[in-house]
Amino acid sequence: MPNHFNVLFLCTGNSARSILAEAILNHRGKGRFTAYSAGSRPSGQPRPEALKQLESSGLSIAGLRSKSWDEFAAPDAPQLDFVFTVCDNAAGEQCPYWPGKPMTAHWGIADPAAVKGTPEEIARAFRDAFVILDRRIGLFLSLPLATLDQLAIKQEIDTIGRS
Repeated sequence: MPNHFNVLFLCTGNSARSILAEAILNHRGKGRFTAYSAGSRPSGQPRPEALKQLESSGLSIAGLRSKSWDEFAAPDAPQLDFVFTVCDNAAGEQCPYWPGKPMTAHWGIADPAAVKGTPEEIARAFRDAFVILDRRIGLFLSLPLATLDQLAIKQEIDTIGRS
């Protein structure tokens, strides 16, 4: 196994959950992981509530943008080791071919961008999504990837998605 891993988080709009996951993993996995995010139908910009949640958690929002998953299927794209879908829509879509055959798992999370209500209720939905992603990414980072075989890693990342 390599000692550095590229991880792609997918969601349909690439504006909230996948953006949160990208920032969390890049912060917590510095040196060992490089995280990216993309969407099948990107919205064009991250949700302001997602950026506010990241900033309030002390994470950098520099360079975060909403982008198409086609960028990561291109010949010059980084070779991916893991691809995680974080929304149910993206999990059901026909994904592009990912060079390098990365391991995949579904880590579905309720869409905070779909929440209607008071500003406090909307902020709580983004905070809840952040907390779930942070916990799952923490579990992922604790896996002894160098000592597990491919099947064991696949089982572990699937289990994390159900946590």
